[in-house]
Amino acid sequence: MIRATRLEDDMPARAAADREPWIRSLRPASGHAVKLLCFPHAGGSASYYVPLARSLPEFVEVYGVQYPGRQDRFADPMIDDLFVLAERIHEVLTPLLDGPVAFFGHSMGATVAFEVIRLMEGKGQTPPVRLFASARRAPSRSRDDGVHRLDDKGLVAEVSALNPSAAHAFADADFVSIVLPALRNDYRAVERYRCTEGATVSCPITTFLGTEDPKVTESEVRAWAEHTTAGLDLERFSGGHFYVEDHWRRLAAELTRRLT
Repeated sequence: MIRATRLEDDMPARAAADREPWIRSLRPASGHAVKLLCFPHAGGSASYYVPLARSLPEFVEVYGVQYPGRQDRFADPMIDDLFVLAERIHEVLTPLLDGPVAFFGHSMGATVAFEVIRLMEGKGQTPPVRLFASARRAPSRSRDDGVHRLDDKGLVAEVSALNPSAAHAFADADFVSIVLPALRNDYRAVERYRCTEGATVSCPITTFLGTEDPKVTESEVRAWAEHTTAGLDLERFSGGHFYVEDHWRRLAAELTRRLT
């Protein structure tokens, strides 16, 4: 669990994050120029982004979204509808919107971030300065691969194949019993999601892709261009779906370059 760090000169957004179960302050910044809000992947949590927060420069204040049903929110009812999840997150974002903000989402998190931006724009709120969409096919390319309907053994095998570095953890029965409900819930949400036809956002989008990703193709990533009126760029990284775990520093550099 990642708690917000209290400083004597706490900003209102940071104080609100202390009280808000949905948002975690991962790295406060002094005199920050931009806030970065990070959306986790299926089964993931806000603390996944601690290495990224530590790698970013001081002018970036980093926050993570904490979905219900995991870590300190283990007892909170999970949400298996991405539109509803986006609505709940949007409801608590106002304290963070007092200055420039950017969104980063990995895998499922990129789609959730996209839908939150659409809600912001629908309410007349200033959109993020940029959406960073990592290891995720464009919203219009969503599909049902049937992963959420696999039995427990099949689901574990699927996730282990996507992230081999975590395969050893799934050999622990206690660990599996804790994380499997959230994984199944999130896969159900992702695989049932269908983007509204013609949906776009007005902020630029940067996409990141692992060149050996078994689930996401470059053409599916480039299709994000259909969902922004402000332009798209793409960066490739060596590695698979969880390439980020080998490239936190380079990823931070790519984010910094676009946020400066």
